[in-house]
Amino acid sequence: MNKSRLSTKTLTQAGFLTAISIVLTRFVSVMIPLAGGLPALRLGFGELPIIMSGLLFGPFVGGMVGLIADLIGAWAFPQGPFFPGFTLSSMLWGILPGIYGVYLRRRGEKGNPFTFKRILFIIVACTIPISLILNTYWLSLMLGKGFFVLLPGRLLSDLVKMPLASYLITLLVRLLRTRVAL
Repeated sequence: MNKSRLSTKTLTQAGFLTAISIVLTRFVSVMIPLAGGLPALRLGFGELPIIMSGLLFGPFVGGMVGLIADLIGAWAFPQGPFFPGFTLSSMLWGILPGIYGVYLRRRGEKGNPFTFKRILFIIVACTIPISLILNTYWLSLMLGKGFFVLLPGRLLSDLVKMPLASYLITLLVRLLRTRVAL
């Protein structure tokens, strides 16, 4: 069997994570207006399934889950104009944790390589470049507002979201690894 091909099990699980990301992003999130009433802050956990796909299946699958979730979500349930920068950000939510997940597995540590501290490190290391820098920049381009006008509200929400996301991912990865035998 060719090791470079994805198994049916991996494709199925990646499909479920894609669907969950779309639902969390498009239906369970709340848009909060910033900078004069413009919708510039989405509170939700749509990136969690993308991060989990990267951690569990590697950067390629994580990036593809992010790409497909963003494209299908933007096409089927638009919440404003399509902007390719957010598609890139969505892919990075899967690629960056995937690279770190591959690194942890290659170290060959015994037990669970996905502890709360490591997941928190991954979330912080991804949130700063993706959410705080790239997404704020994309929004400043789209909305015509200054980067530093949008940054404080986004920083505040990310400071609250990072520990919550880390806890949820740690819990979900532990459950998936024991119950689904990943």
